[in-house]
Amino acid sequence: MSFQISGKLVKKYDAENKSGKFMTREFVIVTEEQYPQYIKFQLVQDRCGAIDAYAEQEKMTVHFDLRGREWQDKYFTNLQAWKVEKAGESSAKAGEQIMAADSHPDPFAVEQKFDDLPF
Repeated sequence: MSFQISGKLVKKYDAENKSGKFMTREFVIVTEEQYPQYIKFQLVQDRCGAIDAYAEQEKMTVHFDLRGREWQDKYFTNLQAWKVEKAGESSAKAGEQIMAADSHPDPFAVEQKFDDLPF
């Protein structure tokens, strides 16, 4: 299950070696809504460097999966990021491609048709 959300980078933590072969790194973004939400994500293995190029307060879009597991009758949920990009980067490119391919009139334009039937 894949999701994406945009916000500003608040904090990025150092990478942690959980075992000899497993590494994680966490970071937090804040959404830009009426009621901002602080959301913590986790990067794993070779994706730990995905946020190296970002500075705090920089806008970004995070693509992530929901991960859940059970351990000793306790349940844990994690937001595992798999792609990070500058906010609007992919949507702007997609929008440009759509606008270039679109030769139809504005779908939101009000088209008025008058019919003489009373019902």
